[in-house]
Amino acid sequence: MEPNLPDVVLWSIPAFALLTVLEMVAHRLHPDEEAAGYEARDAVTSVTMGLGSLGFDLLWKIPVVAVHTAVYGLTPLRVPVLWWTLPLMLLAQDFLYYWSHRGHHVVRILWACHVVHHSSRKFNLTTALRQPWTSLTVWPFYLPLVALGVHPAALAFCSSANLVYQFWVHTERIGRLPRPVEYVFNTPSHHRVHHASQGGYLDRNFGGILIVWDRLFGSFTAETERPVYGLTKNITTCNPLRVATHEYAAIARDVRAAGSWGERAGRIFRGPGWQPAAPVPAAPDPGTPGAPADVRPAAGRAR
Repeated sequence: MEPNLPDVVLWSIPAFALLTVLEMVAHRLHPDEEAAGYEARDAVTSVTMGLGSLGFDLLWKIPVVAVHTAVYGLTPLRVPVLWWTLPLMLLAQDFLYYWSHRGHHVVRILWACHVVHHSSRKFNLTTALRQPWTSLTVWPFYLPLVALGVHPAALAFCSSANLVYQFWVHTERIGRLPRPVEYVFNTPSHHRVHHASQGGYLDRNFGGILIVWDRLFGSFTAETERPVYGLTKNITTCNPLRVATHEYAAIARDVRAAGSWGERAGRIFRGPGWQPAAPVPAAPDPGTPGAPADVRPAAGRAR
């Protein structure tokens, strides 16, 4: 029997709108010259990306629900939806979200989906709405939960709750929170680091609700210097279609220009900044005028 759980994203939309308006007013009344703030075209692009993601998610939901339902039907395990099992499901979903999020930063074809969320050079509550249109790469990370007997509807509820939680951490208006909160939970301070483009901040703080996963698995960095938001190579377009697809187009260009199948695979499945090793220059013929008399490698070096 399918559990009757609310659509928390739908119910949260009025709160999203109200909090965004309040943040805009706060920026206007109490401007911070160092804060990224708001820019009209950027905010409109973020909202448009969010609305588009709702539509595309409905499309992707068809194959995802089919696969999850099939796996749920095959497993003999069942986890009932009760007042005490739901928090455990949310904890497990948040753990898998951490690995999904981390994977979408270190595998380029997955990054092509997630890069949309990092493409703004602003950091405000509309940035939370800047969601990808190609989220079909996310669902495999949650198959273990379904295989353990968690109903797909309960998984969808937990994923939505995780997404709603992350809305409020996209702000510069909230500073550091009390130390116990900062130690356990993802906060605006931690998430500002995640959206920064400085070298020491890159690929850090992947947690959704809890930051303890980052502390456990070595990906945590505290906020020290003020973040510079955006990508290491920023895009200049506000066209939603190009924002949604620009990294896929870059992958296609790199694959076409690749000189080998190994390089093509690397351009797709290695990290976003991966480059093939430079070819080692051939040693000159000792008989060539001007060549050194002995070109043997030094002792101890690999040949």
